[in-house]
Amino acid sequence: MIVTKRLRMEGFIVMDYFAHGGRERAESELAGWVADGHIKVVEDAYDGLTSAPRALIDLLAGGNVGKRFVRLADR
Repeated sequence: MIVTKRLRMEGFIVMDYFAHGGRERAESELAGWVADGHIKVVEDAYDGLTSAPRALIDLLAGGNVGKRFVRLADR
């Protein structure tokens, strides 16, 4: 489907935009996009150090969506 529809997929790396106004500008624009809903932040959390092995295994198997992290304690 990607080939027949000629779809294009491109990653986003903040460092690519540093030359266009610096890190502060990039972070400010991204924060604004998140705040107004243009970008949705997706996090995939596991709780406790004992869940770290399962989190890594699932990550390597492609089982995550968004940012994967292991929460060790409440803030």
